[in-house]
Amino acid sequence: MNRNTFVPVNEPLLKGNEEKYLLECIRTGWISSEGPFIKQFEEQLAARVGRKYGVAVSNGSVALDASVAALGIGAGDEVILPAFTIISCAAAIVRSGAVPVVVDCDPVTWNMDVAQVEARITPRTKAIMVVHIFGLPVDMKPMLALAHRYGLKVIEDAAEMHGQTYAGKPCGSFGDISTFSFYPNKHITTGEGGMIMTDDPALAEKCRSLRNLCFKPEQRFVHDELGWNFRMTNMQAALGVAQLEQLDKFVQIKRRMGARYTSLLAGIPGIQLPLPRTDFADNIYWVYGLVLADSVPFDAKEAMTRLAKLGIGTRPYFWPMHEQPVFRKMGLFAGESYPVAERIARRGFYVPSGLALTDGQMEQVAEAMRKVFQ
Repeated sequence: MNRNTFVPVNEPLLKGNEEKYLLECIRTGWISSEGPFIKQFEEQLAARVGRKYGVAVSNGSVALDASVAALGIGAGDEVILPAFTIISCAAAIVRSGAVPVVVDCDPVTWNMDVAQVEARITPRTKAIMVVHIFGLPVDMKPMLALAHRYGLKVIEDAAEMHGQTYAGKPCGSFGDISTFSFYPNKHITTGEGGMIMTDDPALAEKCRSLRNLCFKPEQRFVHDELGWNFRMTNMQAALGVAQLEQLDKFVQIKRRMGARYTSLLAGIPGIQLPLPRTDFADNIYWVYGLVLADSVPFDAKEAMTRLAKLGIGTRPYFWPMHEQPVFRKMGLFAGESYPVAERIARRGFYVPSGLALTDGQMEQVAEAMRKVFQ
């Protein structure tokens, strides 16, 4: 297909100081994880989110691994999380030796159903992993109250929430520890990359050690514990600093894009559009997600195939954790069913949503959608 007619599902916007800062890395020779942009990115994002400490890592998935390890979660523990999320969340729990316990999601916001969490708490529950999905945050007030009542740790996965707030407070500022991802489809990208956030100095120091192979401070190459090489490079951090400078503009672009899509797609039958807002947040439209009504005689996979033939890139929704073959082979989630997650996984997908998306491309998407669904 002609590249000029195809609308990719994501294209980042790199029109700020990205090139300038990358060239600075090259000119100075600071291209590894030792360079000055690392600390700058950590401090600036922590200040933006309202956290005391930021620990830059190589991606959002390992941010979860390190967070789980830093909290001392391990064999015999249980961690509650949404059934509808990326596998990185459950994988971090499983790798630690703990057991993932999932709850279904809300059919309108697609976030974990907070009302279902308390029933899943047992004496073995150690933490709740809260994952904000697609553009709207989880309702944190009752979640934090529940965690406090039962003495549970809270891991907040804010990977998709750059610039979003809950009741006026930045996402990523809640709970004991929080994580971000900087994959190319995020509001801030470093190509690959992630960040751990906390207000606890001991947790921050533990995460710094874990990301750097747990070298003993007084004797390099001597290790009392096993860590990982989860380090971010100075070049990635340079991109992050440049992107962070533009975050407010990026949020405006995304919200304008969401409103434009909603206007263009209104009236197409059989499609659930994203919820524009809740009582505590306006949608940030990390991606513009859609769910097909049961009246539509084909599923999301078929819809995506038809749209691809019309030059529109799409992505499926997450596949539920309890239906992942790798976990089933481990004996996890036997006999469990979470109908909302199962349904939206099969009937949900998102359309091109990158920051570089133009009005013309959105109109092209809408035209293709009308052809497929009308």
